[in-house]
Amino acid sequence: MRLLTRSLAALFLVFSLPLSAAPMHSQFLPPDDLTVRDAEPEQQQLMQVSEYSVVVSAQRQSNQQPIPVTSSLMIRLKGKSLNKGATINQVLVSFDGESKSLKKPVYDDKSKILTLFYPLAQYRTVIDLLRNETVYVQFLGYANGHIWADLHTGTVRAR
Repeated sequence: MRLLTRSLAALFLVFSLPLSAAPMHSQFLPPDDLTVRDAEPEQQQLMQVSEYSVVVSAQRQSNQQPIPVTSSLMIRLKGKSLNKGATINQVLVSFDGESKSLKKPVYDDKSKILTLFYPLAQYRTVIDLLRNETVYVQFLGYANGHIWADLHTGTVRAR
């Protein structure tokens, strides 16, 4: 009887595994109303954040007249890769309060750094997530040129 139970449990496990190589955290993706994610991603990077630092900078280029002074706000995330084949080890989250449109997420294979761009209004939300939850970073690249990147928590039980 015990052998039968183990066999049934093993069969259930095998048949409950996904048949495709869907992203590990696909449950956090919004509905694909425009069918831009109709194929499996060519590139997947999934990282669990273990530490972060906030960088507020000012830059003055002395060779230009008038001398412009620029300032940036960035969060540097470090963690461990979670999916097979992932090489990501660092994420730079830049916040922009001036542009009307944001730059696309970029993953650099050489440096293994993902750069994300968010509006300045999202800074407080990102910091709150990092302080209070386990945070994951996900990057997906598709053959049709579509790119998806996000910061998300795991499933959190309401209190």
